[in-house]
Formats: sequence, structure tokens, C-alpha cells
Amino acid sequence: MKKTTLLTLLVSAFLTSCITLSQNETATTAPSLFVTSTLPPTRPGLTVPTPVPPTATPTFDPLTPRPTSSPATHCGDNALLLADVTYPDNTIVAAGEKFTKTWKFKNAGGCTWKDYTIAFVSGDRMSSPDSALIPETAPDQEVDVSIELAAPTSDGTYLGNFELRNAQGQPLPIGTEKIFWVQIIVGIGGASNIEGTPIVSQVGNCTYSTNDGYVQTLINLINQARSDVGRATLTVNTQLTFAAQGHSLDMACNDFLKHSGSDGSWTGDRLAEAGYPNTYYLEVLAIGLPQDAINQWRSDSTHWEAVINSRVTEIGVGYVYSKYSSYGGYWTVDMGGP
Repeated sequence: MKKTTLLTLLVSAFLTSCITLSQNETATTAPSLFVTSTLPPTRPGLTVPTPVPPTATPTFDPLTPRPTSSPATHCGDNALLLADVTYPDNTIVAAGEKFTKTWKFKNAGGCTWKDYTIAFVSGDRMSSPDSALIPETAPDQEVDVSIELAAPTSDGTYLGNFELRNAQGQPLPIGTEKIFWVQIIVGIGGASNIEGTPIVSQVGNCTYSTNDGYVQTLINLINQARSDVGRATLTVNTQLTFAAQGHSLDMACNDFLKHSGSDGSWTGDRLAEAGYPNTYYLEVLAIGLPQDAINQWRSDSTHWEAVINSRVTEIGVGYVYSKYSSYGGYWTVDMGGP
């Protein structure tokens, strides 16, 4: 039986999405800023050690052997995920097919990785063992970490989460996170909401992907929802699209989910910079796949009223995916009208 993907679980449990409206919207009709509970932060907090008061210098009996000092045990564990060596995200795999997923890591800490393992954490197991030994790796060295898997027998999209663990079974931080994953598509049916080919790009030190198929799918879903309640179909506007795509790229590469950009810009600032002439606009944000975005907005009346707003006539959709971010795929939908 097809399992629910982790992204859907994250969205249903820890959704964060917001809405902004243009400044000329009246107080009686403008929805208030909406923020639901956020995904609990995964970044490690700073722990300040408790000061130890000085003690008297010990004295030793010359006939008693002095204790030898113990080697330092706090060498510091850290890892960097460098690349998907095999089966990058959304690779299509035949039903039941056995495959080896491999990631390339760098030992970015001070400890030698001896008796360290890769361990399954959550999501779709795909016949994964609980853990598997990884090769011994010295500090500053790179290593390929692999796990043997088998694709489920039913069509769908599947995602399994893993972590690296030291010899004591403690998870290693990977930059600011601990989890990494494999995501595959089984059969043509699994790609029903994932049409199109992801285009991988890079800006600065941020590697990301876009997907025109995802964008068109979400536009179709929005227009279908509007049609269901007798609202007009929205036409795609290049200026709205430019602004929306730029904000999604900003969120994915700088790892945040809010309307204010990393440079402090707001929705209206971005639309004005893109040359959009209308002063009435709406913006909604979401994460995940196209249907995930629809589900997030539909679950809140304020957001859903924005999606089916009768005054807007145009739409621009931005989507950017970064596997090194907290949420993966970031959606920005800008809508406007006279």
C-alpha cells in the first residue's frame, strides 16, 4: 500500500504559510496576516558550559602512582553533504526494483569516523535496513555513503529520511541539519503532479532546481478551484511571475519562509521593481508539491479566500527547490488586478 510522503506529513503537522495584500485594501475586507505553527527549529542551540570553581592543587604520595591523563573525547562531529552520487531526487524507478542510493559526504569535524553508520529515521523505508556501516573516514576527507533499497510495488512518490550516527549512536549535524533523504518516483502514475524536467542551476554557492511542470500544475489547480466556485480563470502575467520566482529563489537559497525578503523588501516592493502596474495584489506562500500547496491554502479560510478572490485577474507563480533548505520546495504566488 502506498505510504504517505514525509513532505505531506510535515505540511499537515507543521505548516507555515502567509498572505499579504496591497496597501489600498480596506480594513473591512483585508485578511489579517496569518501565521500558523512553524516547523520546530532543527538547528543546534548554543550551550554555555557551567563554570567550574577552582579547586585546591592536589598533593600526591610519592609512593602512589599518579593517574595518567585520558585522551580527549570531544573532538567534534560534523558533516557536509556534497552531492547525490546516484538516484537524485525524483528519479523514476521501476516497481520493486532494487537499487543502491549513494551520497557523498565530507568529514567536517575533528573525529575520525570509525564504526559510524547511516541509519533510517522516518518516511518510506523502501526495504532499508535499520543501519549500515560507512567506511572509516579521517577529518577533512570525503566518503561515499550508500544504502541498499528496494522501490515499493505501487505507483507513487516515496521519500525516506536518514541520518549519520557516530559509534555511540548519536546523530551527526550536517551543517545546520541532521536529516538527509532519498526521493524516488515509481511508475508513470507517481509523476501525476510532477510533470516536467527539473532544471538545476546555481547562484553564488546555492544550488537549486526549478520545474516548469510543477508551476503549470499549480496554476491549473488554482484555476480549477476558482472555476468550481464560479470565479474567472487567471491569466499568467510575466511581471508577476518574475517577482514570484525571485522571492522563491530568495527563500530557498537563504532558508526562510516569509513575505519579507532577505534584503527587507516586501511584496509591493518586488512587484514595483518588476514593473507590475496594478496596485491591487495578493501573495500567498507554501511548501512542498503542487497539491501540497493547494491543501495548505484550502485548510485556512483566509488563504482560500485569497486563492478564489474575485477581484484578481492575473497570476504569477514561482517555485524553487533546494535540498539543503529546511522545507525543500518553496512556492510564491502573486496575483493582481485593476
